[in-house]
Amino acid sequence: MLDLNAVQAALKEFQLDGWLLGDFRGSNVLAERILEIDADNVGSRRYFYCIPAQGVARKLVHRIESGVLDHLPGEKTVYLTWQSLEAGLKEMVGGMKMLAMEYSPRNGNPYISRMDAGTVELVRSFGPEVVASGDLIQMFEAVWSDEQWASHRAVAEQTEAAFVHAWNFIAERIREEGATNECAVQSVILDHFRQEGMVTHHPPIVAVNAHSGNPHYETGSGAETAIRENDLVLIDLWAKFDRPQAVYSDLTRMGYVGQTVPEKYNEIFRIVAAARDAAIECVQSAFAASRALEGWEVDRSCRKVIEDAGYGEFFVHRTGHSIGQETHGNGANIDDLETHEERRIMRRTCFSIEPGIYQPEFGIRSETNVFIDGDGNVHVTGGELQTEVLPILAAY
Repeated sequence: MLDLNAVQAALKEFQLDGWLLGDFRGSNVLAERILEIDADNVGSRRYFYCIPAQGVARKLVHRIESGVLDHLPGEKTVYLTWQSLEAGLKEMVGGMKMLAMEYSPRNGNPYISRMDAGTVELVRSFGPEVVASGDLIQMFEAVWSDEQWASHRAVAEQTEAAFVHAWNFIAERIREEGATNECAVQSVILDHFRQEGMVTHHPPIVAVNAHSGNPHYETGSGAETAIRENDLVLIDLWAKFDRPQAVYSDLTRMGYVGQTVPEKYNEIFRIVAAARDAAIECVQSAFAASRALEGWEVDRSCRKVIEDAGYGEFFVHRTGHSIGQETHGNGANIDDLETHEERRIMRRTCFSIEPGIYQPEFGIRSETNVFIDGDGNVHVTGGELQTEVLPILAAY
């Protein structure tokens, strides 16, 4: 149940007069989540829910779907015509100066920009200044419960274990048959997930040699997907337990099919690992000093390491993403490349740190997860941080 007292406390903290949530045919999934509306039962008419910093919440619903917000507290107004819709909106936001909506200036952050421009224009015509609701969304969508934090720790153990199964399978097949392939390794990981009651929205990435240079490579079939001795292998996997409110673990590891790893791979890996560690240290130092931290700052601290090493052009994605009930959650991302992420890194939220260097011949990525607990302690999850490419045939 939406905690209106908590929302109103947050509005006062952010010096906002209110928060206007609304949707039309599922266009604002963030509003659906906050207002606890089942995505399978999205209606066909517009609705709005306005929470003031103090006072009673207000609902505006169409006559045909007048019960859509009945599970929420507040006063209800039913509209039928477009004129009565506009009049109802004007009354809801009347007198407010600073109003939060799922809006991003210049669409600088498309992850939270879910209200259409026309609706924003209409609301502005009634007087309020519309500001981004990104940090409010985080507080009531991306913040984890104690149960979710426990779920993440447990599933992180199993995602870490999946690498053991994958590396061991590769070593066995190389010794017994001289080769395996990307899809076979992917199947081993998925079998492990099923056995442990885990699900994933998309199969893991297993990428050999030049395929590892494509950050969003789709594991495939064919001769070029064969894995043999002296090959480099990237595995990126993510999963959660198959139960309500469960959250993801998302990790990437690198292995080399041999007894020792060529220096050209470890040289790049050390740069990537140093960038990863710089990002983690940025988060740790900020929370140790009780300093507000925004997502772009963490990305910048990570990216600088790779740029200073001369590989900036090969780091082609953001440093990390929010993690929640989806692999890519609705909290702050670690990004100053694709967006200038100004949402704050909040307590009880989780995100990935995953720098990479992607060249035509091969790519190197290292990914771990970071969770900030309620006391501001920074937890790095997913097992021991990888410091060099794993020599698979020496380790298994």
